[in-house]
Order: sequence, then C-alpha cells, then structure tokens
Amino acid sequence: MSQDMPEKTADAEARLSGLRERIDGIDAKIAALISARAECALEVAEVKKATGGDALYYRPEREAQVLRRAMERNAGPLTDEEMARLFREIMSACLALEEPVKVAYLGPEGTFTQQAALKHFGHSAESRPLAAIDEVFREVEAGAVSYGVVPVENSTEGVINHTLDNFMHSNLHICGEVELRIHHHLMISDITRADAITRIYSHAQSLAQCRKWLDAHYPNVERVAVASNAEAAKRVKGEWNSAAIAGDMAAELYGLKVLAEKIEDRPDNSTRFLIIGPEQVPASGDDKTSLMVSMRNEPGALHDLLAPFQEHGIDLTRVETRPSQSGNWTYVFFIDFVGHRDSGNVAAALKEVGARAADLKVLGSYPRGVL
Repeated sequence: MSQDMPEKTADAEARLSGLRERIDGIDAKIAALISARAECALEVAEVKKATGGDALYYRPEREAQVLRRAMERNAGPLTDEEMARLFREIMSACLALEEPVKVAYLGPEGTFTQQAALKHFGHSAESRPLAAIDEVFREVEAGAVSYGVVPVENSTEGVINHTLDNFMHSNLHICGEVELRIHHHLMISDITRADAITRIYSHAQSLAQCRKWLDAHYPNVERVAVASNAEAAKRVKGEWNSAAIAGDMAAELYGLKVLAEKIEDRPDNSTRFLIIGPEQVPASGDDKTSLMVSMRNEPGALHDLLAPFQEHGIDLTRVETRPSQSGNWTYVFFIDFVGHRDSGNVAAALKEVGARAADLKVLGSYPRGVL
C-alpha cells in the first residue's frame, strides 16, 4: 500500500466533513425560508377571510405563474421539472395551512389519474378516489370537493370519449391540465410463478398501449381487461398464475415485483388529464381554451367553424368530433387552442364562431401545463 494513502483518506474525510457542515448550514436556511413562506400563506388566508364571502384559496393561474418563475430561475444542476416539483410540494403544504384543497379523481388508488392529481395539487391536498368519471363530475358539481381530475386523451389511443360526453350536460369549467408520461410495467406478486403465467390483467387502454410487446413476449397468454390498472394489481395478489400491467404507484401500493419495465410500445406514450372545477380561471400569461361547438348540418359547416381561428391567428391544438345527444346524425366539435378567452383576438374569434354556430360553450380557459 502506498504511504500517501492514509493522507489521501484523511484529506477526503476532511473535505467531506466540510461539505456536510456546509449542507447543514444550507438546510437550516432552506427550513427558515420555508417557514417564512408558510407564515406569509397564513397572512394571505387572514386577508381573504377578512374580505368575507367565498374566498378562493387555490388560484390556478397564480400557481402556474410561480412554477414558471421557479423554472426560469433554475440554474441547475436539478432539471426544471424537478425544481417545479419541489416548489409544487412547498405550495401544496402552505396552501393546506390556509384551506386544504379537496380533490376527487378517477380511482381506485394507484391509478395514473391519482398520479396526475398528486403532480398537479401536491401531496398535501385531500384526495378522494371515485369509481367513474361521472361520479367525479357529480362530486365537484355538488360541492363535496373543490376540484376533479379526469383523463381526456392518450397520445397512443386517442380521446377518452366518456370525459368529453360529460361536458355536454355539465356546467363545470376546465381549470387546468396535466400531462403525464405513462410507463407501463409487467408485475407479479410474491406467490406468482413467473414461468407459468397464463393471464395478464390491465385496463383495456393499457393492454392496447402494450400490444406489440405482449405479442412478442406473451403471445399465448390471455389478456383480461379490468376497470383500472390498480384493480389489475389487486387481482394479482391472490393468483399464482397471473400478472398485471400497471404503473410505479400501483406496484408500490400493492407490494408487487416488477418483472419487466417500460413495456409500452411507444416511448413517448403520455396521457393528458383535465382539472375541473366550478369557477372560471383568470389569465396566467400562457393559457389554453377549450370549446364545445354544435354546428348546423349544412355544407361548409366545418369551414365556417374553423375559418375565424385562422383569420385571427389562433393556434388550434386539438379538434374532436362526438355525436350530439340531441339528435341523429348531428355532431359536436370539441376544440382546444392556445390563448385565453379574455384576450382580444380570442374574443373576436369566439364572437364570429358564436354567430355561425347553433350552440357554443366555452368549457374553460386555463394555464397550459407547466411540466
């Protein structure tokens, strides 16, 4: 052994000791600043209560602005997404001191929708799993919760029609959006015989998103569609010959072993979720708007619908068609575009579309997803 090894070890230990002391000092400053922010949050709550009426504690546009600034100020080495996630949790904890946000989501626990709810509202929100999209809408409409989280489209399988259909008879507004990268894993329980799997459970969309992988690795295994990936994970717990396709949260929640990671056919697989609530959201500076439009059944109707957006320089991000519930062979268009309903060019375009349409309903203007 070289004689200078003890000296190098001593130098490394001294350096580590100094770095640890520095980290302890930084941690103390961070804790003090978080406490100061929490005190400010409590003062905000007092001011809002003093004004009387129904004070809005959660402000989607304000939160979006804070997160954008956090990412703009980020100098690394943490990624913008990690920095925003940390700020989201700080804001969530501070908001809980004012008034905890109650959120309903399409359950059960362990679903991607729950993951989207936590990503948007943080872990200090009070979340409630519900069995169906209809129930999420009803709970928010009844005032039992402040907001709901529902899936609306997947990059591989397209729109969630049931969510769009609920907007046809609901007065709720879209208050925000969340985009979540979806990674599917094949998982088994502690009693599963990995070499004897004859059945794989998952949600129908998840099975579809992993079709090619399943064809290549388990071509002769029965694929059973269930209500959710969390339900799939539950079933596997009691069966020695079955596996489930689900996400990280389900594996952790139900104590399953991941047999194969990221088995989705498309690496860019993602799902978009909507935040629904009772109030309209003011402009945040980077917004989207969603519409529901019924057109008269006549030649050129689609052109008449889309022309005002082009004329006013508005970027359409999605156009979907659903059969109308008011009559045969009539259709409703769901349209997303960049901009807030209160901005000049958007207001002008909406006025022109409204004059040409049989019915126009603005589902909401809301901050674009910041992560």
